[in-house]
Amino acid sequence: MTHQKSDQWTSRLGFILSSAGAAVGLGAIWKFPYMTGMNGGGAFFFLFILFTVLIGLPILIAEFIIGRGSQREAVSAYQFLAPKSGWTIIGRWGVVGCFLLMSFYCVVGGWVLIYSILSIVGLVIQDQANYQQLFATVSENPFITLLGLAGFLVINIIVISFGIKRGIEKSTKVLMPLLFIFFIIIVFRSVTFEGAMEGIKFFLQPDFSQITREGILYALGQSFFSLAVGFSTMVTYSSYLGKDVSLPMSAASVSLMNIVISLLAGLAIFPVVFSFGLTPAEGPGLLFMVLPEAFGQMPFGEVFLSLFLLLFLFAIMTSSFSMLEIITSAFTANQKNSRTKVASIAGVVIFFAGIPAALSSSYMSHIKIFGLTVFDATDFLVSNILLPGGCLLIALFIGFKMDKALMKKEFYYSNNLPAGMFPIWLQIMRWIVPVTIIIVFLGSLGIL
Repeated sequence: MTHQKSDQWTSRLGFILSSAGAAVGLGAIWKFPYMTGMNGGGAFFFLFILFTVLIGLPILIAEFIIGRGSQREAVSAYQFLAPKSGWTIIGRWGVVGCFLLMSFYCVVGGWVLIYSILSIVGLVIQDQANYQQLFATVSENPFITLLGLAGFLVINIIVISFGIKRGIEKSTKVLMPLLFIFFIIIVFRSVTFEGAMEGIKFFLQPDFSQITREGILYALGQSFFSLAVGFSTMVTYSSYLGKDVSLPMSAASVSLMNIVISLLAGLAIFPVVFSFGLTPAEGPGLLFMVLPEAFGQMPFGEVFLSLFLLLFLFAIMTSSFSMLEIITSAFTANQKNSRTKVASIAGVVIFFAGIPAALSSSYMSHIKIFGLTVFDATDFLVSNILLPGGCLLIALFIGFKMDKALMKKEFYYSNNLPAGMFPIWLQIMRWIVPVTIIIVFLGSLGIL
């Protein structure tokens, strides 16, 4: 028997926008442009779309089915669907993964928070401003970085304390559409710069000679990262969902919104990169150097930049909400602990865990793990090992363990999809998804 949750999404739109918000965040807006820049441009974008549609979307449907089929958060869902078995590790894998992800994700969230405050007081866009130097100051000053990290986590704790309806859904419904509108305005300005066409070609014209084995793994990892699959965050989100919503159609909507936002992010960034002679492979700081440069050339640029940074900040938060939610719900499932208490404790622990990543550009820059800073090493571990690993486990669970009748029922609720769609999806989850993940992973290690 499943049980009905007291706190639920009030509408399909609220669920889709919140799920898209969980997916969009840093993955599409911050990480996608610089990963694309570092891995050959258009060819990386092509692989990213391919992996999102063929691998990421089926896994997203799977997480939705596991969540609503059990009506439980990530850890309890696997315990309920496969009691007294080793499959329960998948939920715990997700909680640990989200914890590690937040330890560097919230550092970037802190940077955006600081940039937002600086832009509001007019300190970002200035005549003859050196945007590379400004980013270095924000990311390398230990006090500023840790202050941003703490502030970002406090906002997360407050929203998660309010729950699904009054916290996550209410805020997402307003700000996600605004993010789309602002992106379109920025793209329109970006593509009109002199020399912008070189950036558009770099982004949209695939050159497959630029793709490496490692680049293929990054494209796969990016598709998982930007769809928020692999750590069962979407299991937790869909556990709050009623039966009147089509899971495959909702997953398709989230995937499409994610691809569109990634496209807009690329069109906002790369034309400006080439117009101003910057390097597309600049790395994590790319967004913070390019956008102020672009806004600085616009009338009322300071106002537009402030508004965009605030919306971008929210887009990041909608992703971090989903991560803090999976941690919080895992420890409040027994109803004995309050959301506020658990979210606050989790926030404090994440703050201390995030200190090494926050100080990777300053006091701890000399500490290297396999040649990477703590920040980059944590990012690599999460994006290219733990996320694909989590997706592999979910695919095997769906393909060979979960009750087929329950899956089929959840798949066809509230839609008119053809009868043959479920068997096709199941075979994709059973064979294509695991085999692809294993081949890409082994290929990146040079084994294949």
